[in-house]
Amino acid sequence: MAANPTDHPAGSSPHPPWPAWPGAGPSSLAGLQQAFERAVGGTGAAAPVLDPAQVADIQSRYAREYAQLWSNLLAGSVQEHLSDRRFAAPTWRENTFSSYTAALYLLNARALMELADAVQGEPRVRQRIRFAVQQWVDAAAPSNQLALNPEAIQVALQSGGESLRRGIDNLLGDLRRGKVSQTDESAFEVGRNVATTEGAVVFENAFFQLIEYKALTAKVHARPLLIVPPCINKFYILDLQPSNSLVRYALEQGHRVLLVSWRNPDASCGAWTWDDYIVDGVLRAVEVSRAIAVAAQPASRRTGNGDGAINALGFCVGGTLLGTALAVLAGRGERPVHSATLLTTLLDFTDTGVLDVFVDEAQVAMREATIGRGGLLTGAELAAAFSSLRANDLTWNYVVGNYLKGETPPPFDLLYWNADSTNLPGPMLAWYLRHTYLENSLRKPDALTVAGVRIDLRRIDVPAYVYASREDHIVPWQSAYASARLLGGDTRFVLGASGHIAGVINPASKGKRSHWRAEAGALPSAATEWFDQATEHAGSWWPDWAAWLSTQAGPLQSAPRQYGGAGHVAIEPAPGRYVKVKA
Repeated sequence: MAANPTDHPAGSSPHPPWPAWPGAGPSSLAGLQQAFERAVGGTGAAAPVLDPAQVADIQSRYAREYAQLWSNLLAGSVQEHLSDRRFAAPTWRENTFSSYTAALYLLNARALMELADAVQGEPRVRQRIRFAVQQWVDAAAPSNQLALNPEAIQVALQSGGESLRRGIDNLLGDLRRGKVSQTDESAFEVGRNVATTEGAVVFENAFFQLIEYKALTAKVHARPLLIVPPCINKFYILDLQPSNSLVRYALEQGHRVLLVSWRNPDASCGAWTWDDYIVDGVLRAVEVSRAIAVAAQPASRRTGNGDGAINALGFCVGGTLLGTALAVLAGRGERPVHSATLLTTLLDFTDTGVLDVFVDEAQVAMREATIGRGGLLTGAELAAAFSSLRANDLTWNYVVGNYLKGETPPPFDLLYWNADSTNLPGPMLAWYLRHTYLENSLRKPDALTVAGVRIDLRRIDVPAYVYASREDHIVPWQSAYASARLLGGDTRFVLGASGHIAGVINPASKGKRSHWRAEAGALPSAATEWFDQATEHAGSWWPDWAAWLSTQAGPLQSAPRQYGGAGHVAIEPAPGRYVKVKA
């Protein structure tokens, strides 16, 4: 490794023996650097070059803090170092060996991450190295090992070993399911206590079911709202519970709401492409929704194809699909959609945040070679990838609870949804990875052809509401802002607090968090410039969106007495069959 210091503290060996977990206590930075090399060995990159000045600073601080830790140990107190919630239980502090092990792990983990930050080179390479080191550090925590976890040992002793038996049962059950259990999944059922808003399926094809929800107001706006959720997970994150349902909130504001429920692909769907999702998915949903909307309007107000008959909303990948579909329509000279709402959506993939660690030429080429011409990316693999982004919260936390302590995770609707994974068709995924994450071609005018049409996002000249979350690690808010600037119409950008899910699902009635808005007008070229001009407002962004959408939704008319229209009738009650199919 470059910039490896040759000077070591007096009395230390340049290569001290050190087990494979960063709590065993190397007596110099050399041991840490050996661990660092092991951690980054799986990235496939050449030995990283470290900044010598940063390494020297890390070494100096490490030596001081290591000496202080020894001093505290000799004095019989290291508790003040245990600020990490993994070691918050009293048993970690009551046992000198355990408290020292935890404190030493935290010291070594911090130094390893600082070494990762000292890597010089291309940002993508540095990010992958940091991700690899973080994964290794998280996995190596002493709390994850039965022999080093005093909480788990105490539970085992108090239960007479029963916790260990339950833990083995939990482990065997999870091995059969192929995933680490994050919640008691038996406590939930789609359509019974999640995804419960009343409605009916009014159209279906091989790709999706179209759900229409029952109006909650006597009068509704003439232009209904079509919601396009992501196809990488189930739609009901937008209708989890009545108290936090964006679907129900839109109904309460007087909108007629239709929603795309994507099919969970099986082996028969392995040849589906991105174009298929646009043509047979989003564009077909727009066509049916528009026909239903026009049929409900008085003859004197029925619009032609050039006038938007519906509003549309896309969330995450659903927003990318919606943006692509709107560009296809614009290229054809058609405008059936009057306005667009994009929630935590990427159209400009210049900065893709932490997901960038999964995408490079080698990985995309591998996907193209294995499933690019047919096959599936399984839901289990997709879920594991997303869990690795927050490994302590979504993996190791449950390893400790489920297996070491023999606990059953409590019911939690959000984690039930998170575990209800979906498969993805290989050709669709390979196209998406190459042309967006890898080559960022969607933002380039006429660089891509979709459904036989050259794509130029600037031709999308409809009013748009673009929302981003400030702590989003899936869609960095600066990238969502850059995406908003690609659109050709009057665009409103709003930034909310929190992350990818919690920022979006932030009910107005809760009065939680905050959001930032700027005065109407052109969006500055730099996201930071917009933020400097924006004003923070308490509470959810939902009321601001509702006020904007009401100006786009047309006049009020009597709510429909039955589902569907224009030959489309109720097929089955919401939430339909498709959402209930497991990966």
